[in-house]
Amino acid sequence: MNPFSHLLKAAGAHPPVGTWIMSASPLVAEATGHAGFDWAVLDMEHSPVDMMEVVQMLQALSATKMVPVVRVAWNDPVLVKRVLDAGATTVMFPFVQNADEAARAVAATRYPPQGVRGLSAMSRASRFGTVPNYLANANRSMGVIVQLESAQAIKQLEAIAGVEGVDGLFIGPGDLSASMGHVGQSSHPAVMDLMSQAVLRCKALGKPIGTIGGDPESVAQYRAAGFDFVAVGSDLGLFMQGARSAIAALRTPGSEHVHSVSSGTRGY
Repeated sequence: MNPFSHLLKAAGAHPPVGTWIMSASPLVAEATGHAGFDWAVLDMEHSPVDMMEVVQMLQALSATKMVPVVRVAWNDPVLVKRVLDAGATTVMFPFVQNADEAARAVAATRYPPQGVRGLSAMSRASRFGTVPNYLANANRSMGVIVQLESAQAIKQLEAIAGVEGVDGLFIGPGDLSASMGHVGQSSHPAVMDLMSQAVLRCKALGKPIGTIGGDPESVAQYRAAGFDFVAVGSDLGLFMQGARSAIAALRTPGSEHVHSVSSGTRGY
């Protein structure tokens, strides 16, 4: 079974909690994996992560229990082929608008005749050719999560979810709010209402649906709404929150601090 699908099945009534990896750092990815998250997205869309960094982060995460999901920059079979050869087993596709685009995403993750993935006899995915019958069995272990990031895509939810091989849907609140005319207001009542309706529609279909929030409070709202898997922030976001909190705690409002060995830290 696909690792992410297994995670969802094993979670039961407790939605798995994940985060985004945007730092392009294998060391930070590994540390995040040991922090206790259930899953994480290695983001190639809104970060400087390239192919070698994907390989290195997958290697780092293999020593942790956290399940990796690779978000490709676009629904492009060439990009997908490369991340699968690198060892990704679950791929997230951004900005899927309709069933045809969802079907193309699934096809990119499958070898013929079910799809269009190019064959390689020597890749990290097959442990460099040592996995018995990898080419014959790989299709069954692939996972596909498609992102619905516009009001137009939400309208097509049933058609998208009905595509064979789509294992889960994921709503991007930021882009969804922008498409609804509420840029930067992902918790706007109209956005939250549409997301809640999407959850109910997915429940009727038996299709897992997830989303992301910037802080634990917003994620708690999403869990209460019935989302099956949730993410909070990102490695960089969590770092910046901690860093800014530490700085704020050590600064005197309206002053700068200077530290010297002789006099210690003083405000000016």
